[in-house]
Amino acid sequence: MTFDPQAVRAHFPALQLNPSVVFFDNPAGTQVPGSVIEAVSEYYRHMNANSGGAFATSRRSDAMVREVRQRMADFLNAPDADEIVFGPNMTTLTFALSRALAKQLKPGDEIVLTRMDHDANVAPWLRIAEDHGLVVRWVDIHVQDCTLDMDSLEAALTDRTRIVATVHASNAVGTINPVGLIAQMARAAGALYVVDAVQSAPHIPIDVQAIGCDFLLCSAYKFFGPHIGVMWGRRALLAELPVYKVRPSKDQPPYRWETGTPSFETIAGVGAAIDYLESLGEAYGAEFAGLFGGFSRRRQTLKMAMAAVGVYERELVAHLIDVLRGIPGVQVFGITDPARYEARVPTVVFTHEKHTPLAVAEHLAGAGIYVWDGNYYAQEIMERLGHGEHGMVRVGLAHYNTHAEIERLEAALMAL
Repeated sequence: MTFDPQAVRAHFPALQLNPSVVFFDNPAGTQVPGSVIEAVSEYYRHMNANSGGAFATSRRSDAMVREVRQRMADFLNAPDADEIVFGPNMTTLTFALSRALAKQLKPGDEIVLTRMDHDANVAPWLRIAEDHGLVVRWVDIHVQDCTLDMDSLEAALTDRTRIVATVHASNAVGTINPVGLIAQMARAAGALYVVDAVQSAPHIPIDVQAIGCDFLLCSAYKFFGPHIGVMWGRRALLAELPVYKVRPSKDQPPYRWETGTPSFETIAGVGAAIDYLESLGEAYGAEFAGLFGGFSRRRQTLKMAMAAVGVYERELVAHLIDVLRGIPGVQVFGITDPARYEARVPTVVFTHEKHTPLAVAEHLAGAGIYVWDGNYYAQEIMERLGHGEHGMVRVGLAHYNTHAEIERLEAALMAL
């Protein structure tokens, strides 16, 4: 069935309440379906209690969390629902992970980072390197198309490498990295591999078993859910690492990683977001069923959903890049060859030779088009591309965006 963005948009109250606004700020946080809003509200009506009680509301809350862990495991194709950890956001979870891993490292051990990553997958590792006398080795990018320099990665791996941390898809330039290959390289070096999937989760199917990583982190508010982070980790590692926790809390995964009282209401919203994505698979994903044989029904349907989303978004990003490259004074960074659009997500950055990124963003905001300017915490790649001071303009598409909205962007930019 042909993807129908208008039918999709009907699920999102913000799009209905603000029909004159174009939401191209999606890489920083997507809008949410009404079902997610209702799930958060329903939690407060029927389950509002802390965990572990002998009474009805507590037991309903605990049952809900168990079910949402399973749904999230299905979304990521995790082997075990107890490998799903919830936390305030991806950044906080990564700092917790880095501190736990640091306790097993020795001075002189090495961490491999990239010039492409969001700082949430850089700063936690830099901090433990500073605190514990570790060595950081950097992987460069090809500036021509903003892809990872795999030769640089291979050269960075040594017999002292203990952690490799990379982004799955860049939150700045949109590049999708070959995470399966990187996992093999990390494993061959005897290192653990940590993947930041924040920007890939809204756009492409994710399979932690196929990737072969050891940890993968994402944020639900980037894939149509509420503000909460998610970490998947191999069960043995989650069980054995010396995590920082309070003494009375359970000492088995995932609970030993979830400090304090979880945000139960937003966990409920995550479940609704996964259900929404599953509905997309049922509506639009039938032609992709053959690509995902061997999965349970829900896991297959979720993969079908993301495959259908990817096809539609590649149509959008092709249109967007064509428009941007046709505007005088605009330079687009990243993969711009249509034959390679499967190697990127629909997150596009550009500069304008006559206007700062902030001035462009303010002009577009005045036209009802919401975009980001600056570095979006992708500090390393902005500096590597020579735009560390002002950053760039970022247009991030989601499956509820339309070709008509891209045409509005074109008209607004031409009026600069």
